Amino acid sequence: MTAIQEKLELKHITLATRLVCPPMATHSSGAEDGAPTEKLLRHYEAIARNPLVGLLELEHAYIAKSGTTGGNQLSLAEDRLVPQHRALVARLHAARPGIAVISQINHAGAKTASEHTGGQILSASNVPVLKETPRPLTVDEIHQLTDLYAQAARRAQEAGYDGVEIHCAHGYLLNQFYSPLANKREDEYGPQNLENRTRFLREVIHAVRKAVGSDYPVSVRLGGSDYTPGGSTAEDAAQAALLLAQENIDFLSLTGGLCGYVLPGITAPGWFGDQARAIRQVTDLPLLLTGGYTQAEDVNKALAAGTADLIGVGRSLYKDPNWGLE
Repeated sequence: MTAIQEKLELKHITLATRLVCPPMATHSSGAEDGAPTEKLLRHYEAIARNPLVGLLELEHAYIAKSGTTGGNQLSLAEDRLVPQHRALVARLHAARPGIAVISQINHAGAKTASEHTGGQILSASNVPVLKETPRPLTVDEIHQLTDLYAQAARRAQEAGYDGVEIHCAHGYLLNQFYSPLANKREDEYGPQNLENRTRFLREVIHAVRKAVGSDYPVSVRLGGSDYTPGGSTAEDAAQAALLLAQENIDFLSLTGGLCGYVLPGITAPGWFGDQARAIRQVTDLPLLLTGGYTQAEDVNKALAAGTADLIGVGRSLYKDPNWGLE
């Protein structure tokens, strides 16, 4: 048995293998109303049939129209979409019994355009992430969005997903609060310290836990470092992980912050391994690491070395659902 094929006992779920297909937007995510399409179903069914994949994380679903990225993105913003998601999850579970399927919920914040949201885009501060200048959220609006995250998580649970992941990476809304490059607030959600920068995220976790119960699997995808001068760092990721470890989450998925999901010039697999190493020094919170893993040999080496508890292979599985079975 290889390291990939070993089971992993997490707090609230057992995964059949250590290989993860991480969230990856297909740009054919759903119909105009955010419902899953047959094309999307078939895409994920093919990956689900791969016996090496223990966890399949679906691409991000928006929690509110104000947070959509457009482009036929999946939605968990309305109760009427639960039956379509339920049918999607049932198809994936039927494709290979035992595979875990997780929904990822997200709000784009300033990483979108008003043509998609139908109104002025929102963020921690009036710092552009793309082209448009966003409007800073009020504290009341932060609380309202916190509830919308919780309602989206409830819908994921009702649809039969095996867990839910909160997206705080790649320059989306929660990551905009976490990053000192995008957060210039002067209140309790400002960049003065990690407690403030993660306050919105931690409040979302609390609200999600209240909505889904104490035993439902919940994870966080954290863009722990911006890899940009003045931005968040791997040391920040370690301190953030300490705070998140207290929130009863099942695992932490590590990736990039405002830099996105790639690091130009880095060729070795495990692009975000500096975050994993820093976090390992301060907490034993289970970690999922993605970034540049294309060969099964490298995945097995990383798992055997304890670099992370789970390894994500994205683009290779996207191109070849039978990856690793040669």
